[in-house]
Amino acid sequence: MDHISTIATIWAFIIAFAVFVYVVMDGFDLGLGMLFPLFPRKEDRDVIMNSVAPVWDGNETWLVLGGGGLFAAFPLAYGVLMPALYTPIIAMLIGLVFRGVAFEFRWRSQRERNRWDVAFAGGSLLASLAQGVALGAILQGIHVEGRAYAGGWWDWLTPFSILTGMALVVGYSLLGATWLVMKTTGDLRERAYRLSWWLLFAMLGAIGAVSLATPFLDAEYARRWFAWPNILLTAPVPIAVAAVTALLLRSLARRQDHPPFFLALALFALSYAGLGISMWPYIVPHSITIWQAAAPESSQLFMLVGVAILIPIILVYTGWAYWVFRGKVDPESGYHS
Repeated sequence: MDHISTIATIWAFIIAFAVFVYVVMDGFDLGLGMLFPLFPRKEDRDVIMNSVAPVWDGNETWLVLGGGGLFAAFPLAYGVLMPALYTPIIAMLIGLVFRGVAFEFRWRSQRERNRWDVAFAGGSLLASLAQGVALGAILQGIHVEGRAYAGGWWDWLTPFSILTGMALVVGYSLLGATWLVMKTTGDLRERAYRLSWWLLFAMLGAIGAVSLATPFLDAEYARRWFAWPNILLTAPVPIAVAAVTALLLRSLARRQDHPPFFLALALFALSYAGLGISMWPYIVPHSITIWQAAAPESSQLFMLVGVAILIPIILVYTGWAYWVFRGKVDPESGYHS
């Protein structure tokens, strides 16, 4: 039993890692899309597009790995979560399709450029909001009876899920703004700096609101965070958030290029750690643990071999792509020029 539990735990961390890397890498892409309406000049929008054009479409690799890994390694959880989240998941996929199609088509059709820009911004907003709503729906708990989803079609839609959806929209927008600080120059960079200030305070407000609301969802969440001696283990997370926030404020005040983006990523990492603290060891909160949802050990071991080979390869080629296209974007040239 201990051996089986170990394999299931490893798979849980693999899926958590894949989802986090997706959030990090596709988050600033989606954030750029949502910031698009704030940069009406064609030249600025072209630079924004070119800042992510070489790498954006590879980021969905991690979404596929996370979703496919959940289906293969934890089929029970997949079978419960998908019916509960059909609507936000479908909305997310529609948003990603619109975002992806608009990304390429806006360069091909000059006359319809504005329509594709609207599709790019709207698709990014829809995908981001849907991801946050799905997260909130999972965190607030899903009605399970007899190892199957027993809730209604609209159970996912609650004030808390809307709150988490808006929080993720703000967070992705901050990543997008700090990405522009790192990748652009001139007036575009100055506007990105100003946006980063506003979005940082908005994100801190969103983190605070979600953190305050979460313990009221279930008594177990409150005990996990505030009961003694648990608080000794959980207290470092908000302390680290405060420290990273101070560093991020200082880096913005000093008008630095790279630190704001990586410190914004650190805020996401700490928020993700807080989510893990709240949910562990459940994969469907309050209903199904990772060990109850696990596929047979032989299946998980077989897939683990492939993942052990695949993930390092993906990390290497992804890192190489970002390294090759590092530095500031030249407004006079670009990936689509």
